[in-house]
Amino acid sequence: MSPDPAFDGEAIARGDIQLDIGTLAKAISWVEDGGKLPDLFLDAGKAKSQTIGITGSPGVGKSTLTSALVKAIRKADELVAVLAVDPSSPITGGALLGDRIRMQEHYLDDGVYIRSMGSRGHLGGLAAATPQAIALVANAGFTEIIVETVGVGQSEVEIMKYVDTVIVLLAPGMGDGVQAAKAGILEIGDIYVINKSDRDLAGAQSVATELAKSIELSPRADGWKPEILIASAQENIGINEILAAVENHRKWRKSVAR
Repeated sequence: MSPDPAFDGEAIARGDIQLDIGTLAKAISWVEDGGKLPDLFLDAGKAKSQTIGITGSPGVGKSTLTSALVKAIRKADELVAVLAVDPSSPITGGALLGDRIRMQEHYLDDGVYIRSMGSRGHLGGLAAATPQAIALVANAGFTEIIVETVGVGQSEVEIMKYVDTVIVLLAPGMGDGVQAAKAGILEIGDIYVINKSDRDLAGAQSVATELAKSIELSPRADGWKPEILIASAQENIGINEILAAVENHRKWRKSVAR
């Protein structure tokens, strides 16, 4: 499919095209189909917003955590955009929405924009158009952006390139602690959250202990020491602590950027 001729990256960057909700949706579809935005527009988006990436193996509760974070962020009256990357349909190429229904409570909130994007075979846990979609929602006025990946493995670590803070989600009883020590996610996680603690608190604590040991053995080159939290997104336990950890990481980023 060729890019929509009604859109032009330079025109969007100049502000000739107003990014209201309807136009925003079309613009994201345009970049998904190959439309290109200028680099200056992408850089402007980074300056206007703060981004959180949520990744982890399938089944650890990424969508449930995303929904809980959106609710907590909205209490501060911030505008939130969610870009949720899903596997693509092998027939249509569109996003297989999976459990996006878990965020349905936010669809009537004008301060929340939710967009599912098909991975379309792109490796790394994201869609190829994700960086441009981030810039579009940022320039549309959404100050907090959450990017939820398809899932992370040993090579699916692309999320770290495009967001300010990466949350790696784990769960007890799934072997994630061992996998985390072996895979590349020890290099990308700024915050580790062991979710579903309401089902197995002892297991969650065990994963947290194992992670802490692994992090001590493999300190980050940039000097940041990742925080490890135990939570239950389903029961809304630990959500404020996660946002506090995100804020801690943001402050640290600013301090080292001076």
